[in-house]
Amino acid sequence: MSAGFRRSEVVLACGEVRDYEAAAWHDAIVRVQGAEVELETVSGARRRFGHGAVLCLAGLPLRVLRNPGPGLVTLIAISRNRTDSFSARGPSYGQEHGTEPEAEQKSCP
Repeated sequence: MSAGFRRSEVVLACGEVRDYEAAAWHDAIVRVQGAEVELETVSGARRRFGHGAVLCLAGLPLRVLRNPGPGLVTLIAISRNRTDSFSARGPSYGQEHGTEPEAEQKSCP
């Protein structure tokens, strides 16, 4: 994986419930692997997502993450390193280099 990204995994056993921690999912794309994960909102609504689903869990009004079973479910989160040039603290391309990307300089036919 590129040095600009990091990978983390959360594994939930059958029946396991974890509290939702917003900071853990900030700026991450999450892929569900294995069984299903059930997301429960603070209002009690529930939604299940199966193997192969791609989610963004940042900023959602979630209360818990649950594995309704059977089997293990793994949530694979890919996010940017906070120190890469695309992070919120890094300058944009044009600001850093004083030029526009080549694709923006040419007009389309």
